This record gives sequence, C-alpha cells and structure tokens, in this order.
Amino acid sequence: MSGPPHPRDARSFLGHPRGLLTLSGLEVWERFSFLGMQAILVLYFADTVAHGGLGMAGNTAASVTAAYGTLVYLVSVAGGWLADRMLGSYRAVLWGGILIACGHYSMAVPTATMTWVGLALIIAGTGLLKPNVSTMVGKLYATEDERRDAGFALYYMGINIGAFLAPLVIGWLGQKQGWHWGFSAAAVGMTLGLIQYVAGRKGLAGRKHSAEFALPPAAMRRATWLIVGGCVLVTAVATSLTPAGWLTMDRTVDVLTVVSVLAPVAYFVVMFRSPRVEAAERGRLRPYLVLFAASVVFNFVLFQSYSTMTLLAADHADTAVLGWEFPSTWYNSVLGGAEVLLAPVVAAVWVKLGKRQPHASHKIAYGVILGGLSFLVMVPATHGRSGDWKMAAWWILISYVLLGLGDILLETTGMSATTKLAPAAFASQTMALWFLSLALANGIQAQAVKFFGEISNDLYFGLNGAFAVVAGLAVIAAGPWLRRTMHPVH
Repeated sequence: MSGPPHPRDARSFLGHPRGLLTLSGLEVWERFSFLGMQAILVLYFADTVAHGGLGMAGNTAASVTAAYGTLVYLVSVAGGWLADRMLGSYRAVLWGGILIACGHYSMAVPTATMTWVGLALIIAGTGLLKPNVSTMVGKLYATEDERRDAGFALYYMGINIGAFLAPLVIGWLGQKQGWHWGFSAAAVGMTLGLIQYVAGRKGLAGRKHSAEFALPPAAMRRATWLIVGGCVLVTAVATSLTPAGWLTMDRTVDVLTVVSVLAPVAYFVVMFRSPRVEAAERGRLRPYLVLFAASVVFNFVLFQSYSTMTLLAADHADTAVLGWEFPSTWYNSVLGGAEVLLAPVVAAVWVKLGKRQPHASHKIAYGVILGGLSFLVMVPATHGRSGDWKMAAWWILISYVLLGLGDILLETTGMSATTKLAPAAFASQTMALWFLSLALANGIQAQAVKFFGEISNDLYFGLNGAFAVVAGLAVIAAGPWLRRTMHPVH
C-alpha cells in the first residue's frame, strides 16, 4: 500500500505531489521518442536503400514493425518483475531510460546493423521503463487519497502531449531531412527526459529503496546469472542461425506471433488453476477473458496507425496546404491531439451522467466499435482507386478522431477493470495482464498486415474494420452476463 506523500511534496504541482511533474515530464519525452521513432520506422523500413532505407516491401515493413511492438510489450511483462524483485522502480525506470536513449543514438548511425542494435536496446529499455513509471505515480499517493484519479489524468495528459508533438518534430526531420535525423531527435528527447527525471528525483517515492519484494541474496545472484546467460545464449543462437539462412525475418515474425499467443494462454491457465485463487475470483476471470479479447481487437486496429495507415498516408494522402507540402507523418499527430482534446470531454460526460453512465463493459465495447468504424471510414476513401491517386485529408482526420475517442473509452476503462477483476494473489501483476493483450494485438497484426498491398485497400480495411465492429457488438450482446459476473466493476 502506498504511504502518504511527504508534507513538503503534498501540494507542489497543481495541488499534487511534486514527483508527478517529474514523472509526467519523463513520459512526455519517452512518448516523444518512442512514438516519434515509430511514426517513421515503417517508412524507413520500406524506403529504398539508395534513399537511406532498408528496402523492404511495404507489407513486410508493416509486419516487422508489428513484431517490434510485440517484443516491446512481452519484455514489459519481465520489466515489471525485475522492478519488483531486483532493481526497484526508480532504478528500473532510470536504466530503462538510459537503454532507450542509447538505442536511439545507435539508430542515428546510418547502418543497418546499428538499426537492429538500436531497436534491441529500445525494446529492453521500454520493457524496464514503461510498466514501472505508472507504478511510481501510484506511490506518490496514499491509497485513499482523493487526488489519485486526478493525478493519473494529468499523467496520461503528458503521454498524449508527447504523442501529439512527436510526429510533428521527428516526422518532419525523418521525411524532410533524412531518417537518421529523426532518430537523432528521438535520442535527444529521451536524454532530456532522463535529465529532468534525475533532477527531480527528490520528489519521487521509494527512490532510495531496493526492490519492494526483493529476492533473497542467493536467489538474486542466481536470477542475475540466468538473465545474463539467457541474453548471451539468445545472441549466440541468433548470430549463428542468421548467416546459415535458418533465422529469416519471416520466421522471426512468426515465432514472435506464436509466443504472443502462448504467453497469455499460459498466464490465464496458471490463474485459473492456482490454489491461491478463490472460487469467486475465478468467476470474475471469465468475464475478464471477454474484456481481454476486446482489448486485443481494438489495439490490433490502433497499432496499425503506425503501420498500414502510415504507409497509406505516405503514398496516397493529400499533404499540400496552400502549395506547401507537409510530411505525411504529421497525420499521426491527429491521434494524440484528438485524445488531448476529447479526454476532458469524455470525463465530464461521465461525471454528468453519474450513476446513469454505461457499464464498464459497454464503454469498452463502444471503444472497439469506434476502432472498427475508423477503418470502415477508409473503405469509401480507397474504393476503386488504383495507380497514383490522392485522397482528401478529412478521410484520415475522421478516422483518427474516431480511433482516438475509442482509445479514451477502452484504455482507461479496461485498465481500471483489470485492476479490479484480477485475483488478489496476482494483484501486483495486473499490468502484465494488460501488456500481454497489447503484445497479442501486435502479434496478430504482424500476420494480418502481410495482406496489405496484396488485396485491395478497401477490402483490407473493410474486413479488419467489420471484424472489430462485430466484436464490439458481441460484447454489448454479452452485457447482461458481464454485468452479473463483473462485480465490483460497474
């Protein structure tokens, strides 16, 4: 349980603990670097070697980008455990940020080898940082502190500000000046985030403490050797299999997809069979399976905003304003901007409705449906088009506004439901459950995007969008059962 904040920090940032400014600032810069790099990553993969890219086909580039996302969220599950058992949250976030910055600096070097080295460092760093920053925000408040929800709202606002600014800066540099200029800007952004994180460390709870549930010394040494040995083994196997032609890009993507499926299956099997899980808790896990699947479906669509939608915008979106050409990656800023503007509106609507607001399962279902509609909008925009063609900007703007609204409805409600429905014995691992849904969404995306460019665009977006809408309607249809079985979620 979080203790009360230090009196000196109690009201230093908009009536919140001073550490909230430090952690929100870190997230602004971490999202700036992560999403800015991701806005140009698929385009860098797909660009010709002569123009500084890696020369992949568009659908291959989208698949590899999705596989990268799969790894990020799979490693994030381990990152939460490392913070709990070995490093402590403060040091896990610090070392994670350092690895991320080193990864972006590596990608600034214009060679293919350094690109893969950089991505590996970013995956490891994000896995350490991402699951533990939100934990540190929670530690700023006592459990019963009425400012807690408002604090998290400000924190998520920082995330969306970073998501809005990233494509504007990094996208412009990457597309107009060169891909590695964009990666350099991401590195500078993460460095600035680290500087203000260290500078503001005095306001952070638990910064002087070791892991909250630290392993005994002998187990700590054994775990350290296992981690180091595992990393060395994986590197050695990859290094030996790649020249022999056994470890191809396609096989790597396929393996990651399989792992993204098996990991949540194993996790749920363990929870259902665990003797530490009571019968009532096991009953609440069944409706959570439905919400978990809904999260997978929505995020399958959401993550394509940085793969297939980015490729579509680069090739076919109108990017001219009064004769001036802006980078197509600027469209990605619409998603973050929409969430910054719409989140307070949605929160005000829920407050206004009070007890009359929809059940949590319906909010999640509406989010999934909006995600599906964001893809269905692209059907008339791309129907019957071939060759060199352009679509009006408002098609993508509408799509991203729908997607952003869906994200607000699903992510906040889904995360809250996860913390309430998870068995008490697994309460400290609720973030792991959520990250596994994101990993699975990316794993499925890595396979689905292989059809992008192979079938017509209207058929591709129509099938994906219709599937999401049907999934959302199925959750609504299951509403009466979900309301009965999801107590204490309302």
